[in-house]
Amino acid sequence: MSAELDLSPPEVPEPTFLESILRYGLFLGAIFQLICILAVIFPMSKGHEQQEEMESPEGKAAEQMKRPKGPAPQIRQKPKKESKKKR
Repeated sequence: MSAELDLSPPEVPEPTFLESILRYGLFLGAIFQLICILAVIFPMSKGHEQQEEMESPEGKAAEQMKRPKGPAPQIRQKPKKESKKKR
């Protein structure tokens, strides 16, 4: 009875070059996705925003001066004629 049980590990073929490239590519893709998700959750640190304000307070004032004060003009389209032309 003990001769019938084969407890040796199964034979697993070595991964091919294409399979190893695919494996590492998937790992890199997963790491990239995690970085993108973290960038959305934590978009920018508060210290970085404060540094920008300290470096260029004149730049923001100039941007505010360039902006138009009124709302943007809207382009009006002529309504289409509903009646058909008579021939």
